[in-house]
Amino acid sequence: MKLRDAPSACPSLWRCLPCPPAELRLDLVLSSGQSFRWWESSPGAWTGVLGGRVWTLRQDGDRLWYTVYGEEDEHEEEQQGGCPAKAAKLDAAETDRILRDYFQLDVGLSALYRAWGAADPLFRKVANDFPGVRVLRQDPVECLFSFICTSNNHIFRITAMIERLCQAFGRRLCCLDSRPFHAFPSLSALTGADAEARLRALGFGYRAKFVSGSARAIAEGLGTEGLCQLRTEPYAEARRVLCALPGVGAKVADCVCLLSLDKAEAVPVDTHVWHIARQRYGVALGGKSLTPRAYQEIGDFFRGLWGPRAGWAQAVSTPPSWHPCPPPQPCPPHHLSPLQVLFCADLHKGQNQPAASIGPGRADAGRAMGMGPSRDTPGGTVT
Repeated sequence: MKLRDAPSACPSLWRCLPCPPAELRLDLVLSSGQSFRWWESSPGAWTGVLGGRVWTLRQDGDRLWYTVYGEEDEHEEEQQGGCPAKAAKLDAAETDRILRDYFQLDVGLSALYRAWGAADPLFRKVANDFPGVRVLRQDPVECLFSFICTSNNHIFRITAMIERLCQAFGRRLCCLDSRPFHAFPSLSALTGADAEARLRALGFGYRAKFVSGSARAIAEGLGTEGLCQLRTEPYAEARRVLCALPGVGAKVADCVCLLSLDKAEAVPVDTHVWHIARQRYGVALGGKSLTPRAYQEIGDFFRGLWGPRAGWAQAVSTPPSWHPCPPPQPCPPHHLSPLQVLFCADLHKGQNQPAASIGPGRADAGRAMGMGPSRDTPGGTVT
């Protein structure tokens, strides 16, 4: 099947939603490390897996265009111009709903930017350069297991790990220009007796036991439905349940709460955010490490500053806990999200260190620049 990278390719198979750049910037959101399943398939076009389907998205002025690919027959016939002879029959209202839900387009972002800017001069300084940064609403299973893989890691490497995970355990969806796409694995696929060994063979290192262990814990307890129902629980309860899972510390739990469980007040804190809180915002914290108490105090500070959607504001104004590009190369501008820009100098400290291999056998290498040990890894403190 051929990739459709613009509405001019098979125009009857494209739809659009009204969406100005001030409300959504695809290039900033999909490259920011919130999700690891999107690929810039051509300039301005993003292809990835969402809801068990493969999509290509692009923006044109005030419109968000999308096309959805059907599951293919290996010998599927194509019409002249590369359009499939038998296009998948999709419910337009349903695909619109999926996309609106994923990008949470019912949340008015411009008004939030104005409120955050009025409360925070540092936010106001960076916001004009990075409009349209919103928080995704992801599937809780995919979000949880993706973020278990993020400890001591950078975006390129996490993306490669998630791709291997999906290829090994997920259902094949289609192949676009010889590139296969797979669904994210189901919970049951990750609970097999050989799952940990297979994950180690794929280069997951110590994370293999966390992925397989959390899959078993959920399957034997909450179940997929129960995990999704955490959306209706208070933030503190959802966070407590997540932190009881293998490999899930406070930071990973907050990422999952923010990005999949509707907890807009969740503020993931790592050592970069800790330094920012102290150095740029003057938050008085005792000690020389990010303790559980300091973690809570920092989150409370930003919740007090930015309000009930503090986690959304953080997506614009502070960096993530992993570096987007392997050192020592600095990221080109289009690979930097607002999560990395405001304190880019902090992220590039120590980039004279050699790059780590992405291949299997080096799964424990490639730590994010400037990070200390994490509670999400053996023997660390909370980050």
